[in-house]
Amino acid sequence: MKFRKISAREEPEINLIPFIDVLLVILIFLMVTTTYSKFSELQITLPTADAEKVPQRPFEINVGVGTDSSRYLINDTAVAYHDVQELAESLKAAATLNGVPQKDPVVVISADGAAPHQSVINVLEAARLAQFAKVTFATQVSGKK
Repeated sequence: MKFRKISAREEPEINLIPFIDVLLVILIFLMVTTTYSKFSELQITLPTADAEKVPQRPFEINVGVGTDSSRYLINDTAVAYHDVQELAESLKAAATLNGVPQKDPVVVISADGAAPHQSVINVLEAARLAQFAKVTFATQVSGKK
């Protein structure tokens, strides 16, 4: 029996040539598949305007709804509630400015958080009867975030 002599173990080494070949193939693949976007420049000189545009605010009817369902405020004037038709007439009366009826006013409803739901519905129904199509609700920004 012949035994081999125990020799010093050889350190494994990484063969760099196949590693470089693989990296070059990946580099070529990435270069071929990459799309390059082309930006074209177009010199534009925009016209200037010296006049300021004055924003036109629509005519607003402010309706306040409190926790008491028998009273409303229309443009800071207290109105007692008897029925929806009477409230609609009050809205139509508030839609005039110096005796001239305003075209297509915006009804802004400012309702208290504890106001009965029916009170707000009464204002919506009165706006419908008065043929005011634009109705919006006023809110406030809460301080919490």
